[in-house]
Amino acid sequence: MLRTVEWRNNKLSIIDQNRLPAKLVYIELGSVEEIADAIKTMKVRGAPAIGAVAAAGLVVAAIRSSAQTPVELSRAVEAAADVIRSTRPTAANLFNGIDRIVAVLRRNNGRPVSDVIGEMSAVAGDYLEEDVRGNQRMGRYGQELIPDGANILTHCNAGGLATVGYGTALGVVRAATEAGKSVHVYADETRPRLQGARLTVWELMRDAIPVTLIADNMAASLMRQGKIDCVITGADRIAANGDAANKIGTYSIAVLARAHNIPMYIAAPMTTVDISVPSGDAIVIEERSREEMTEIEGLAIAPKGARVINPAFDVTPAELITAIITERGVLRPPYSESIARAAGV
Repeated sequence: MLRTVEWRNNKLSIIDQNRLPAKLVYIELGSVEEIADAIKTMKVRGAPAIGAVAAAGLVVAAIRSSAQTPVELSRAVEAAADVIRSTRPTAANLFNGIDRIVAVLRRNNGRPVSDVIGEMSAVAGDYLEEDVRGNQRMGRYGQELIPDGANILTHCNAGGLATVGYGTALGVVRAATEAGKSVHVYADETRPRLQGARLTVWELMRDAIPVTLIADNMAASLMRQGKIDCVITGADRIAANGDAANKIGTYSIAVLARAHNIPMYIAAPMTTVDISVPSGDAIVIEERSREEMTEIEGLAIAPKGARVINPAFDVTPAELITAIITERGVLRPPYSESIARAAGV
């Protein structure tokens, strides 16, 4: 199984996803600045993977701080947490990963620095392993929704590359194939960063899972022809009422799926659920650079000075989502109730 994030011997390495599909390159992140840059520039992307890097990144910050006292350690880690929090605002997992490690720091206040760092490191390692095991459980729950012979449409990349390993939406696909089902994936290109073309197609081809790349504007046509049996995407933040923020364009696909009576599934871990957010209206949507829209690899594809809006995400209303697949089971409407039960509140 491909591992996107590795945490071994207090060292953090990731796949540089900006190098794919041309090259599979692992890079080591040795400072808070490198970690923040990797998240901002999307060398690592996907909500669960970002959360894992954030968690391990605070341990890197603690080690690099050379703190001698609990107060010095606390200052260094809290400062690093502020830097990493500021990188990308939408993905709930980033904040979840940070909070998990900061909680270790705070409840061990006063203990020897080396002991606290050791526990932080252990918790960061556990966080990564929980992601993999959770994705595998999610896949097993989700594959029961997938009929043999299904044609599945997915958007962006919610595979092993978006997680520590295995994947959310693509984890469901993987579990279906492991269960002996024959499935085929349509992956739309996902402008403007082309994660579907660059990452999803690469990942599925690597695992010998049948996949066809389509342009973003082809989904409706395929649905009308009866070539799509279900849609599965990931999510970056899910509100308490089931509204889900995911890569820009997901809302459009959900509307099309409803128009064609096709089930729309969201696959995401409970770390993506933010019960403090009542609805999608309160989710902060990241706005990315204009260059992502006007250039591809430095080549201009729009006139100089063109006005651009480039939100990274949109919000799909809960009423368009057939089910939310999590590691704690498949959640059904009314989501305000099923999410609260799954979250234990």
